[in-house]
Amino acid sequence: MPNPDSQIPYWDAAATTKTFTHPLHLPWLGGLDRHAAILDYGCGYGRVMSDLAQYGFENLTGVDTSPEMISRARREHPTLRFTTPDELPRSPASFDAALLFAVLTCIPADEAQHCLITGLHRLLRPGGTLYISDLLLQPDERNRRRYDRDADAHGTYGVFSTSDGAICRHHSRERLSTLLADFEITESRTITVPTMNGHAAAGIQILASKPSVT
Repeated sequence: MPNPDSQIPYWDAAATTKTFTHPLHLPWLGGLDRHAAILDYGCGYGRVMSDLAQYGFENLTGVDTSPEMISRARREHPTLRFTTPDELPRSPASFDAALLFAVLTCIPADEAQHCLITGLHRLLRPGGTLYISDLLLQPDERNRRRYDRDADAHGTYGVFSTSDGAICRHHSRERLSTLLADFEITESRTITVPTMNGHAAAGIQILASKPSVT
């Protein structure tokens, strides 16, 4: 599994200060067996992993590129399994489902995003579930100013630098559909979430599946 565009120093520094807010829509996972192997990629400090465990899922793996996020996750959720991308299984088709919550926004480059999605596709079993929660392009003036300001520097409209030093990306629906071209999108819903810096933002959640082998 690759380690794309991770901004590790930023996330290490933010590990004890940030709160993540994208909600887990449990009905989308209701068809999974409680023994299903689930990967939470970009798990941060383990918030979603904890929700999954409380719902009764038993075979959970949380992965993050930030050592400090993993350290916090292990402190706060000592009974759950957290690791780094280098320690993921090398064999394909190792997981029944993968979650990607507010991760693409932290991986701004096209190629790095594609690399991540391709890696998750390889790790999922045929018919496996990919559940994405991320941020759309925002229509408000503050964000449009940031997109315009940083478009030339980063080469992509929607990529911008935050005031505390992160490089983030907001997405069009078309971009996300293109990124998931090798999956079958089965569900989609629009949500409103606070960003990690406390601003209300339009988000999107997508449920997709890896096509079954025929």
